[in-house]
Amino acid sequence: MSEEATDKENTLNISLMCRILGVKRANYYKWLQHEKSAVDKENEEIAECIREYHKKYNGLLGCRMMADRINRDYNKNYSDKRIYKIMRILGIHSIIRPERRSCIVRKYNNTARNNLKRDFNASRPNEKWVTDVTEFKYGPHNEYKLYLSAFIEFYDRTVVNYEVGDRNNNTHVFNTFDKTVKDNPQPLFHSDGGFQYTSSVFINMIKAHGMIQSMSRIHCCIDNEPMERFWRIMKCEMYHYGKHYNTKEELIKAIDD
Repeated sequence: MSEEATDKENTLNISLMCRILGVKRANYYKWLQHEKSAVDKENEEIAECIREYHKKYNGLLGCRMMADRINRDYNKNYSDKRIYKIMRILGIHSIIRPERRSCIVRKYNNTARNNLKRDFNASRPNEKWVTDVTEFKYGPHNEYKLYLSAFIEFYDRTVVNYEVGDRNNNTHVFNTFDKTVKDNPQPLFHSDGGFQYTSSVFINMIKAHGMIQSMSRIHCCIDNEPMERFWRIMKCEMYHYGKHYNTKEELIKAIDD
């Protein structure tokens, strides 16, 4: 096909496209030749980052987590709303996670006040930590259990430290705590009312490090919402939706990854 015939075919295609979309050809060519603004160029750069992170995290990032990671890695301050708009244009969205309806019931009276008061924001690193323990199952018939204790930083929702164990007991939590405070400042420390965090030994460990202890109120899972959300996201990424682990080593590697 000659170059003249190709140009004629392209012109016909553009005319048809403009007629279907209700756009004047003059406006189309004006848009085609206009110089991109600084905002347009920046949006294109953001779009490339979004595509990269969407692929890197296997499509698991929503607009908030996408914004958090881009802002942290590139030292930017893009709003969640802006990231959401660009993701919507690109047709990118996260996997929808099932809602968790369970709630932790406190059984002990040796508790701390809710000093956090649902203020889940932090102005600097190591200002506020939150912790919890969650359960995983593995084996041919999911007959074995593995427990994960983790400390989350409120500043950017990153994991300060974590430890896996075969039992959900005081020793597991105490070891995680010792390992975490060893190389980090001592911030406000929030948890639910689990038996590990209400034990006298743990409370004395908190006081010995000069930390302020905070604890969720009974039947108020939302007081510990950032930690609950982290578990939901993590299990959505590497545990639910048909994923199965036959050995403890496989499960631990998935947690580490």
